[in-house]
Amino acid sequence: MSKFKKKRGKASPAISTASLPDIIFMLLFFFMVVTVLRDSEKKVDVVTPSASELTKLEKKSLVHYMYVGRPVEKFRATYGTKPRLQLGDKFAEFTEIPLFIEQHKSKLREADQPKIITSLRIDGDVTMGIVTDIKTALRKANQLKVNYSAKPMVR
Repeated sequence: MSKFKKKRGKASPAISTASLPDIIFMLLFFFMVVTVLRDSEKKVDVVTPSASELTKLEKKSLVHYMYVGRPVEKFRATYGTKPRLQLGDKFAEFTEIPLFIEQHKSKLREADQPKIITSLRIDGDVTMGIVTDIKTALRKANQLKVNYSAKPMVR
């Protein structure tokens, strides 16, 4: 007779799921911390024109946006339907542009301040007079790096 018996029907132990909620909450907190939410609410409708020669901006942290367009539906009763300038999270006048740029510069390191780019997101139906007024205010604020946002041309 044999000394060794074959073990039959012995199953491997089940995988413990006790630490699964800890892992899920750790991932949840990780994504909550690293997710960047939008800085401001868009208060104007902007349909940018199409362009054929586009380049991507390298460092988005050095870019601040100015939106020009007609107010969205919920602000039309207050601000009308004429094109308006939006700086950050509020409607603004052209005279407020230098202060807006200085506030953005104060948040950055001194070495990065000359690299700041102003990106203009302007609706295609806005007249060139408004764009000229913005460019004049930017020149007075000594902000000479300007980018015009556009969408790629469909071929």
